[in-house]
Amino acid sequence: MYTALRLQRRLRKELRRAREGRGGVQVVVLAPDSYMTYQPFLPEAAAGSISPRHVVVPLRRVLPHCRVVTGEARAIDHARRVATVETLATEQAGSGPVEIPYDELVLAPGSVSRTLPVPGLAEHGIGFKTVEEAIGLRNHVLEQLDIASSTRDPDVRAAALTFVFVGGGYAGVEALAELEDMARYACRYYHNIRPRDQKWILVEATDRILPEVGEAMGRYTVRELRRRNIDVRLETRLDSCENRVARLSDGSQHPCRTLVWTAGVKPHPLLAATDLPRDERGRLRCSATLRVDGVDHAWAAGDAAAVPDLTAGDPGGEQPRECAPNAQHAVRQARLLADNLVASMRGEEPEEYRHAYAGSVASLGLHKGVAHVYGRKLRGYPAWLLHRAYHLSRVPTANRKTRILAEWTLAGLFKREIVSLGSLEHPRAEFELAAGTGRHPEGP
Repeated sequence: MYTALRLQRRLRKELRRAREGRGGVQVVVLAPDSYMTYQPFLPEAAAGSISPRHVVVPLRRVLPHCRVVTGEARAIDHARRVATVETLATEQAGSGPVEIPYDELVLAPGSVSRTLPVPGLAEHGIGFKTVEEAIGLRNHVLEQLDIASSTRDPDVRAAALTFVFVGGGYAGVEALAELEDMARYACRYYHNIRPRDQKWILVEATDRILPEVGEAMGRYTVRELRRRNIDVRLETRLDSCENRVARLSDGSQHPCRTLVWTAGVKPHPLLAATDLPRDERGRLRCSATLRVDGVDHAWAAGDAAAVPDLTAGDPGGEQPRECAPNAQHAVRQARLLADNLVASMRGEEPEEYRHAYAGSVASLGLHKGVAHVYGRKLRGYPAWLLHRAYHLSRVPTANRKTRILAEWTLAGLFKREIVSLGSLEHPRAEFELAAGTGRHPEGP
């Protein structure tokens, strides 16, 4: 989306000529959804601090001069310059995939959750990569409080009030911290549930969490979470979650109805369905100009691209360092990619990507956070405020910035919303029940 936005500005005249039928260029954006998700705001959306529709950007609104196709690329034959695509229309018609030809290819499919063959994970695990998963998890957590409040079975109650998160990176820590904050607040509206009745467990295979904010801030985060009665287990793995029982490598067992998997990501499977060169991790090998190595007319950025980090020492070494797969690099790479693509079209020399890592910020719930930015370490309220200010400045479009700022302002004046709308995930359930059983008869 960021690349297309930039191309839309840089190629304004060419796009206008194409619309008028006088040649020019056309920018085609292929995406499985008709929106882009600003993922750093998913934890706040899950906690109810931000409306879910405000953490997504509608592509057709922000890219009015591009052709937006909602569908998925199943394969890319760059030798022929053709993408094999399945759209909603081809699925409905049953006509099979279609081929979309192109002159220049930009691959930025991002990453997907990296799962492991843990018994029971596929059946009971919950991911945290999309806005649908974030809102589904919010509804699920509140539903567990309803279950615990209305049962007399101690085993059912204990399992409902046990929440296990696997993965101590940004996604896992921020999601757990925000949801625990929300659930602790929600307890005031349940007459028979107290915050101490809940059991929140964070499982991390390494000896530290949040490595991006530095070792000192990582240790502070562990202390802060444990102070909130969150069980942080380092150097521990999830061995099994069959029958809704989380069995850990330290020998402990935890019956639970909520298991959230945030233990890393891997390159999008689409990359394996191309004829482009990849590295040992499955990412596209790219030069510092964001071209795919040794291939003309192919570009990549973000999590899918292995781009050398020219600010991290000698890039010509045997194993040059690569840019970390995070939004800080991806957004900047996307804009430079568009500029280099335009330069290539006009016979100009492309620029190399250079960006020194500025640092990281993380939210640990309302008014709590950690940050390590430009060598300075912050924690508590100042770090939380910096987290919000930074991401507000980065979320695309003035429309989204204004709406999010308004929501934060109103949230400071009124109480949290703790309504579970789990029925949204199955909107026809009520009608199907009525149609099948005559639950709502119209006459005597």
